[in-house]
Amino acid sequence: MTTLADTRREYDFSSLSKKQLNQNPVEQMKLWLDQAKQAEFKDATCMTLSTTDKNGMPDSRIVLLKQIDESGFSWYTNYTSHKGQQLLHNPQACLLFYWRDADRQVKIQGQVEKLSTKEAEEYFHSRPLDSQFSAAASKQSQPIGSRKQLEDKLEQLKKTNANTVDRPESWGGYRLLPESFEFWQGRENRLHDRFTYTKDDSGKWLITRLQP
Repeated sequence: MTTLADTRREYDFSSLSKKQLNQNPVEQMKLWLDQAKQAEFKDATCMTLSTTDKNGMPDSRIVLLKQIDESGFSWYTNYTSHKGQQLLHNPQACLLFYWRDADRQVKIQGQVEKLSTKEAEEYFHSRPLDSQFSAAASKQSQPIGSRKQLEDKLEQLKKTNANTVDRPESWGGYRLLPESFEFWQGRENRLHDRFTYTKDDSGKWLITRLQP
């Protein structure tokens, strides 16, 4: 009988060397993300967002990356959710991307800021209408007695105007401003390739290989 301790596989998709890396970690991230999307990996834009509460207890959940550029990595949520309240207390976070089929992961740490109201409005109304209604009907992370109560709230909201819904003031976006990156490529026999990007005093990105 196989136990959890016996569960393993080889990581043999590819390798990673320093000369392969773009000097700009954002461009390197875009490359890996594009490759994951082109390969049609499921949920290629999923990322684990880790935050901490006021007692220092870590908390994690999956969110979807909605924008990546030189200014940072953006996603949307409800500001009153658990993660929103945690970011209010400690505006620092860690993002983790994992593409199993490519034996790759990327860890990104940094400060977090809110996106503008304009950005939130534009993205909210670009979503499918049913998704807009669901976001407006749900007080994310708050207790509710049953799913029927939630569905009733949604139907009541649609009765008001079935064709449009206002963005709740508590709904918006965040941007993580990257301070460090780690790119991980799984290798055979657990001798993985790991590289970090950190900034020197002049703001230049420095690349360092880490032991696995």
